[in-house]
Amino acid sequence: MTLHSRIRRMFFAVSIIASMLVLLASQAHAGVFISVGFAPPALPVYEQPPLPAPGFIWTPGYWGYGDAGYYWVPGVWVHPPSVGLLWTPGYWGFAGGVYGWHAGYWGPHVGFYGGVNYGFGYGGVGFFGGEWRGGVFAYNSTVANFGGVHVTNVYENRTIVEQNTIVNANHVSFNGGSGISARPSPVETQAEHEDHIQPTPNQMRHQNFAAQDRSQLASVNHGRPGTPAASNITSYHQVAQQHVQSQPISAADRSAGSQYHPNEREANQDQRIANGLRSGQMTSGEAARAERTQSKIDQQVHDDREANGGRLTGQEKQQINQEQNAASKQIYNEKHNGATVTPNEVNNREANQQQRTANGLRTGQMTSGEAARTNANQAKVAQQVHNERVANGGALTAQQKQQANKAENKNSRQIYNEKHNTVTSKPAHKGR
Repeated sequence: MTLHSRIRRMFFAVSIIASMLVLLASQAHAGVFISVGFAPPALPVYEQPPLPAPGFIWTPGYWGYGDAGYYWVPGVWVHPPSVGLLWTPGYWGFAGGVYGWHAGYWGPHVGFYGGVNYGFGYGGVGFFGGEWRGGVFAYNSTVANFGGVHVTNVYENRTIVEQNTIVNANHVSFNGGSGISARPSPVETQAEHEDHIQPTPNQMRHQNFAAQDRSQLASVNHGRPGTPAASNITSYHQVAQQHVQSQPISAADRSAGSQYHPNEREANQDQRIANGLRSGQMTSGEAARAERTQSKIDQQVHDDREANGGRLTGQEKQQINQEQNAASKQIYNEKHNGATVTPNEVNNREANQQQRTANGLRTGQMTSGEAARTNANQAKVAQQVHNERVANGGALTAQQKQQANKAENKNSRQIYNEKHNTVTSKPAHKGR
């Protein structure tokens, strides 16, 4: 090993230890100790790696936040600190105008984790990927991936998983605000007041490996982390160390990451339209008007950035902000004018499409220009649905529902393609 490599390894080890000390000190105090002014990206979709050996418990991945912005901490199998303890995942919660991190913990029961559906037994309420039986952890085979490991303590209960799953088709990663609206149940509240054990040193090392891994930064991976999950902490440690040596996080990465909240205002407006459709506070006609307005603003942002090398001038930011203020008032008025519709399948589909656009803008997977196209297409479908309902006394015929579904399928493919092409939004500068 060269002297340079040794120095790099020593620096990596020292940075991990220093970060662990800071975070462990913070974890010692209950409640929120990290708050951010903009939302975390959507949860990535990934497969659970195989169980490394009996006795490990799955802990889901999550978005952490550091000096380089949001970074993904891979889901991983870990040893519990003692028999009988279960893991309550951490979660981001919106309150008081900021997104606060509520750290995870070990305890005899699973508490509230924001209603966030992390998958693999953590469906938003409790944990049903396994349970303690006589001092031995038994696994629910409906959610646990055993790989080639021979496990004798196994049971199958698909029903309990389905009954405790909060549907999160858009992979929203935070509670409150425009996110998940779940609130703690009496059982979860009771669990929160039990004696807890903070994340183990191995878990904290795992988090800090991710914080040092450039491929895990949201500003670099645009919501698709290099390592979404790992079979065990040691295996990811090796990967993270290789990444640190080959491409360490630079000062430019830290600057970009701390300001990485691409198109946040645009995303929030799309989110509000989705919420209005889903709740019935906005009709399809009202959504069509709001979507047309957002499409025009998105296109203007795109054109201005194209003309200025990817950035907006101060005057352009001010102009866009004024237009978004007007659009915000429009959305508010549409949602509170008394015109409502009973929540239904067609409007839910429209809402889901709008939510996907919001997520794409938020993660940077969609540019303003791409969002302009999807909003314009959604406005056409929403207007068509509105016109047909008006013509038919408020209802859609079976044929019209089928036609609307075909149009939404086409839009769905477009949104998918826009989010998975090679065009991504660059980190936005503060204020935009």
